[in-house]
Amino acid sequence: MTYKAYLKPGKEESLKRFHPWVFSGAIARLEGKPQEGEVVDVYTSKSEFIAKGHWQIGSIAVRVLSFRQSEEIDARFWKHKLQIAYDMRRSIGIAGRPDNNTYRLVHGEGDNLPGLIIDIYAHTAVMQAHSAGMHLDRMAIAEALSEVMGDQIDNIYYKSETTLPFKADLYPENGFLHGGSNDNIATEYGLKFHIDWLKGQKTGFFVDQRENRALLERYAKGRSVLNMFCYTGGFSVYAMRGGAGLVHSVDSSAKAVDLTNQNVGLNFPGDSRHTAYAEDAFKYLERMDSDTYDLIVLDPPAFAKHRDALRNALQGYRKLNAKAFEKIKPGGILFTFSCSQAVSKDNFRTAVFTAAATTGRNVRILHQLTQPADHPVNIYHPEGEYLKGLVLYVE
Repeated sequence: MTYKAYLKPGKEESLKRFHPWVFSGAIARLEGKPQEGEVVDVYTSKSEFIAKGHWQIGSIAVRVLSFRQSEEIDARFWKHKLQIAYDMRRSIGIAGRPDNNTYRLVHGEGDNLPGLIIDIYAHTAVMQAHSAGMHLDRMAIAEALSEVMGDQIDNIYYKSETTLPFKADLYPENGFLHGGSNDNIATEYGLKFHIDWLKGQKTGFFVDQRENRALLERYAKGRSVLNMFCYTGGFSVYAMRGGAGLVHSVDSSAKAVDLTNQNVGLNFPGDSRHTAYAEDAFKYLERMDSDTYDLIVLDPPAFAKHRDALRNALQGYRKLNAKAFEKIKPGGILFTFSCSQAVSKDNFRTAVFTAAATTGRNVRILHQLTQPADHPVNIYHPEGEYLKGLVLYVE
């Protein structure tokens, strides 16, 4: 049966601009009773077809998969979309290079597949669903992925227990959909990392900071580096390859500190330049001596996962950055980030600028950073630009 959703008058304007979401408040009526995750066709109030996508209960009622009525959401569709995504990564030089087998293959709306994330770690693809529809179609997607990637991947791990809407009663279980391997070491720009796709955050690694880590490597020579919220130590390892004099990694999670030490050991065994501390970031910044570090990385977890938390999040960014400005050596460089989608670029900059002003330091912007090219932003979905970063020179 074909399910149909009819929009209220005038509510088709965003879809005419190819925005990939239909909000529940825009829908006038449903024809049929679709279950969560099933495909519905979307029509204007004048009964003109405009889009089709996965149905879901919640504020976003339809995540658009196609604007063509004739396009079926079937095996051919998944293979075609994944092939486009893979070809793009190869064409921009991220996939298929000997020194890098760590990248994002599918970035949700950025690859016209809203609700789906696929990260590649060596011969393992980690797939994550953020919508009921992608969860229900996971086996078809895995089959298409195997066809597109061929012998490039041996394993497909599904990791969606914490990302699916809890009200949908989908009871997802993490596990291998294809293959099964304990080999979790992947290479990023020639550096090796243990990827914890079983219990780690996101898909096991923060792929989105790859280019920013490489930038930090260029500034690290001879510097004393503090990597706050280090997670698996990505920035720390790049700083060491860049010739840092010392590197300190800090995270409140003892497990993250252990992973950081493992990753440093993989690349620089026995190197005495590195020490990791399991400690609250604010407490560490408070107690540390001024003039210890001349390169500081602030890459905290999302302070605001939704709009309601925005005010508190901005206060958190101000407090965190003010403490770093206060403690960093003259001539120091600060890499500071926000990965909160609810925090706009302007909001983040204002929070950081306010923090700088309260300390009275002279600060200059060296770089304005965002997510890398394998995390593309759909031009019709500007909300997809979630990672904001600044590299600042502090006099």
